[in-house]
Amino acid sequence: MSSNIVYTNAQDWQSEVLGSHLPVIVDFYSEECSPCAALAPIFEKLAEKYSNQMKFVKILRQQNRELALSLNVKSSPTVLFFNQGQEVGDRFNGYIRKPDLRQALENVLNITPDDVTLEKVKADVLILGGGPAGLSAAIYAARARLKTIIVDEGVPGGQAATTWEIANYPGTAGTISGKELMDNMLTQAKSFGTQVDDLKEVSRVELKGDLKVITTEDTEYAAPVLIIATGSESRRLPVDGEADFRGMGIHYCATCDGANYQDAKVIVVGGGNSAVEEAVFLTKFASHVTIVHQFDNFQASKTAQEQALHNPKIDVVWDSEPRAILGDKELTGIRVENIKTGEFKDIAANGVFVYIGMQTRTNLFEGQIKTNQWGYVEVDEELKTNIPGVYAAGDIRSKQIRQVVTAASDGAIAGINAERYFMLQEN
Repeated sequence: MSSNIVYTNAQDWQSEVLGSHLPVIVDFYSEECSPCAALAPIFEKLAEKYSNQMKFVKILRQQNRELALSLNVKSSPTVLFFNQGQEVGDRFNGYIRKPDLRQALENVLNITPDDVTLEKVKADVLILGGGPAGLSAAIYAARARLKTIIVDEGVPGGQAATTWEIANYPGTAGTISGKELMDNMLTQAKSFGTQVDDLKEVSRVELKGDLKVITTEDTEYAAPVLIIATGSESRRLPVDGEADFRGMGIHYCATCDGANYQDAKVIVVGGGNSAVEEAVFLTKFASHVTIVHQFDNFQASKTAQEQALHNPKIDVVWDSEPRAILGDKELTGIRVENIKTGEFKDIAANGVFVYIGMQTRTNLFEGQIKTNQWGYVEVDEELKTNIPGVYAAGDIRSKQIRQVVTAASDGAIAGINAERYFMLQEN
């Protein structure tokens, strides 16, 4: 638990919140709550920075229901602001983005952009992204005694950290959880001196010039070498209303949100490895899983297919694509169309997990760096981009195979070549 956060209850509400001489931010959270777990590191990060100006309080909603209901708090997490005993500012609930929460906090404190002075930080090597590629690059660069800083918009680990288990990473005992593997990489990178600045809000990246610059909400980083390892993100379900139900019925990570669907019916959209493997994982919680796939066969590995097709909790709707989300305030299912017959079918479900491919995260580099027609960064065999001193590693770059082990190997190559480039500039 962070020393910057006060954990309280209904009995101490008056003294801790309403009687506080500082403005207060309150997080009503629950146990076994995926959005609550996602908010926790954000809340801690903000507390580290603003605890001398604002009091950070957390209350377990499950044990303080009467207080929560008296404040019309009916879901977890719900974040409220108080000043001089009165609620002020905006409320937040569900999956909460750090930029939105930070902006609301600064509004309560009357902090404007003009009040923020960017801290200037210099490094030998900057790495944008803390997934397996970024962490591996950091291990090699930092071990070469270069001042290495990872700047990550999320928490270290990337997509790999949300994978329930990884069975094909060399050197592990058969299987290992994605989080454990990424934690091991993070610990190793830090052991060589890597500085990891996570949950940063990157607003601008300048690649041209002798120094590459990353600008965030409070820091300007500069280094002669930059390794881009921002990875990719899940492609969104192309159906109206997806954004309204995201995190509240529509999900992209079974490991993160599957436990919310104990004894419920869920749908998995997709037919590749991620879709089929996560469908099997979801049977640990859900009473039934329906896989909706646009083709008449899976593209997943034979092992994954066998596990899914022989699982009595799983059935498959072939040759079909989602066309509509059913439900008003709560998702009740989806409508699918058979793309061969044109027939529509409604499938009842409490949640939908989507695995229809990935999309690049290259918007920060548009107009500066060469990408292919799908938006992936083009590099040579040394992972150099078209800009001297800039390398790209992992899922962000153009390549055929995207696995944790290939991302890690990319990171090693980029880290070694980044060191060589740096030494040439120094000499």
